[in-house]
Amino acid sequence: MAVVLFLTGWLAAACSESTETAAVHVITVDGSIDPVMERFIDRGIDRAEDNDAKLIVIEIDTPGGLSSSMREIVQRIERSDVPVAAYVSPSGARAASAGTFIVMSANIAAMAPNTSIGAASAINSDGSDIDGTLGRKVENDSVAFIRGIAELRGRNADWAEQAVRDAVAANQSEALDLDVVDLLANDRADLLRQLEGRTVELRPGTSVTLTGLADAPLVQTKMTAWEKFLSILADPTLASLLITIGFLGLIMEMASPGLIVPGTAGVIAIALGFLGFGVLPVDTVGLVLIAFALVLFGLELFLPSGGILGASGAVALILGGIVAFRDTPAEFRPPVWIMALLAFFIIGLFFTLTVSVARVKHVSAAMGTAALIGKVAVVRSPLAPEGYVFVQGERWRALVDRGSAKEGDRVRIIGAEGFRLRVRKEEKQ
Repeated sequence: MAVVLFLTGWLAAACSESTETAAVHVITVDGSIDPVMERFIDRGIDRAEDNDAKLIVIEIDTPGGLSSSMREIVQRIERSDVPVAAYVSPSGARAASAGTFIVMSANIAAMAPNTSIGAASAINSDGSDIDGTLGRKVENDSVAFIRGIAELRGRNADWAEQAVRDAVAANQSEALDLDVVDLLANDRADLLRQLEGRTVELRPGTSVTLTGLADAPLVQTKMTAWEKFLSILADPTLASLLITIGFLGLIMEMASPGLIVPGTAGVIAIALGFLGFGVLPVDTVGLVLIAFALVLFGLELFLPSGGILGASGAVALILGGIVAFRDTPAEFRPPVWIMALLAFFIIGLFFTLTVSVARVKHVSAAMGTAALIGKVAVVRSPLAPEGYVFVQGERWRALVDRGSAKEGDRVRIIGAEGFRLRVRKEEKQ
């Protein structure tokens, strides 16, 4: 049986490898250009090279994204040992901003009907123009880069410069007339038909003739579940919400030890939030400010300051959100109103908690621990020998006089030491 299973697995792997060899590999880019998309494209090109693919087709529909990720993708395409065709599709798709650079860097550039390319101007993190010397520096650097790409591939470098300086864009027909792209194709099959027999320059001095494309198997490189998960987390608004919610969960756990769920959920949420931040190129100073804000919120709960620490935490949270994403495109930065809303929500929550704690302490002091002696309490966190019990709607620290008591056990209060109760486990539960 083991031999049969081994041979079955070996044959399946061999068939899969055979299918991918001399195939047309398709990579679908649908969404913003970010580090997750960068790694996905790199993985797809590696796979095609490892299997001696005939052609790589990158089907692209993107509004743009991070300049750093775009440059890595362009460089990877230029290093590819397999010809790359960038195809703006399906109908209604666009290759805007960073997508313009990627399409123009491919060995073959094609567009589907009702598509567009261009509008590649650099913008500020809030979507506004970059002014002054910095603006000129960023613009000139982008112009030099895209002109170099266009000249390498024999495309219209003057139009490419205008796309950066003046944010010009073109539809598929205009792009073909302006020598921005090489051809128009109705669909993927039409694209492969038009490329049959075409000789393309892989890199200076090296040319490849594309043949047998119509009969070649198609291999689709798809995002893994992990890449899709990271792509979801690579949203600064979501990451900020996760970290804030996670910290609130930890505060609830510290305020009521033994609940377990808030603390566990809080740790998971914070881990996911920082995982999302780790995918994006964020400013470390901003993350430090966000962490400092969370510390201030925690201090406000345990060392009430009349709201001073909480207000300071709110300011730090807003500033942290702004600073962390100040050098990233607008679509990768959480809106200021989101950070402000989170800050005011947390201030309101801590104000409510502070008032509630003060009211409980006042009532408890008036009642006195003596009134609790003889009452039966329910264990909220294991007494081994010290933990917390719940009696008459309040949570108290308690010490069992002998043995231990597990969560849910009933114990009788036999004395008190300050605000700590002494309890004894009931013989009959």
